[in-house]
Amino acid sequence: MLEEKSKELGRMLGQSSEYQSLKRTSEALNKDADAMALLQQMEKLRGDAQELIQKGEQPTPEMEKQLDALLEKIQTQDVYQRAVVAQENFDKTMSKVNQWIMDGMKKGAVSPIITLG
Repeated sequence: MLEEKSKELGRMLGQSSEYQSLKRTSEALNKDADAMALLQQMEKLRGDAQELIQKGEQPTPEMEKQLDALLEKIQTQDVYQRAVVAQENFDKTMSKVNQWIMDGMKKGAVSPIITLG
């Protein structure tokens, strides 16, 4: 029964407008070569900075400037902005769902046990 309800919840989430919007905007972002190039550059730079930090070193001021410049460029891209908003909206939905699940668990934990038979 728990598996069935979980799959039903997953299906309902997959059909939600928030998820559908997230899916569309993510696909659009992935198809935008310029935006993806900027994101890949940012990811590489972050990885390089993380490696330095793990070695006990600090990222260089030049790395920080490059990252700031890349972030500024990507944030001006409409396709990126739409993807960020869609992700935020879906995250809000998932937060509500998690709260509803927790509320249900609390109620279930104090409910008297019902036996069939």
